[in-house]
Amino acid sequence: MAITIEPLRPLFAARVTGVDLSRPVPDDVFAEIDAAFARHAVLVFPDQPLTDEQQIDFSKRFGPLETAPNYAGTALRLRNELTDISNLDYEGRILDPADRLTRYNLGNQLWHTDSSFKAVRSKCSLLSAREVPPTGGETQYADMRAAYDALPDERKSQLAGLVAEHSIAHSRRKSGFDDFNSDIATTLPPVPQRLIDFYPHSGRTSLYLASHASHVIGWPVEQGRAFLEELIEFATQERFVYTHHWKVGDLVLWDNRCTMHRGRPYDLTQRRVLHRTTVSDIETPFEKAEPATAQ
Repeated sequence: MAITIEPLRPLFAARVTGVDLSRPVPDDVFAEIDAAFARHAVLVFPDQPLTDEQQIDFSKRFGPLETAPNYAGTALRLRNELTDISNLDYEGRILDPADRLTRYNLGNQLWHTDSSFKAVRSKCSLLSAREVPPTGGETQYADMRAAYDALPDERKSQLAGLVAEHSIAHSRRKSGFDDFNSDIATTLPPVPQRLIDFYPHSGRTSLYLASHASHVIGWPVEQGRAFLEELIEFATQERFVYTHHWKVGDLVLWDNRCTMHRGRPYDLTQRRVLHRTTVSDIETPFEKAEPATAQ
């Protein structure tokens, strides 16, 4: 089996063809995919009409899957190895735009990286397009490695050792949602994450940013928030961003450790259904660091 890897942007995002993900992927082919994942960080697999079970089986090749807590406290449509990225209720009907779950999902339109608010963060996510609206609903990805490389040396030195606090409650408040399931604060308390990391698999250093990042630990809160917003604005310049226009059957894989992403608006009266699997990052656990002082 010969696969083709076509870069979509220089060193960031690539299209992979010549493999059928509905069947077990041979080890040598998976090794090629994994090497491309390390190099490009975002991989697009077109024409892959997968079942949930097939998506789960392929996802497990990258590591153990997360299970999704019921963040919004509403009835769920999918099994808990899958996150429902849709505008449907648990019975498959289009949600009212004023529905609690719709308001929660608006947070996906902020630049973020999946599960940065968890003690064991995410290695990667895989999103499968089942139904797409005629316009809108794109997903944008930003290359945090290229953004780090483009920073001035003095800013890189300033970032060394900095740690931010991440919280799902913080990011959802930013998008106007403050109506969490009552046990979320207990099950998902704020966690520390380094602002930069080095990844041996790719040999590159990356920023680690997200809308979930509340403030820089050891800095005055407002100063830290302004600093994080400045970094996010820098890292999401057009030169660092790939925009994916979904087609039914697309599967997109991305590295949550060195990218950010966001969903774009669409007509909420049109069905948009994507199923996400998320792989835990058991390879690079957070190691406690001494909080930095304000600069």
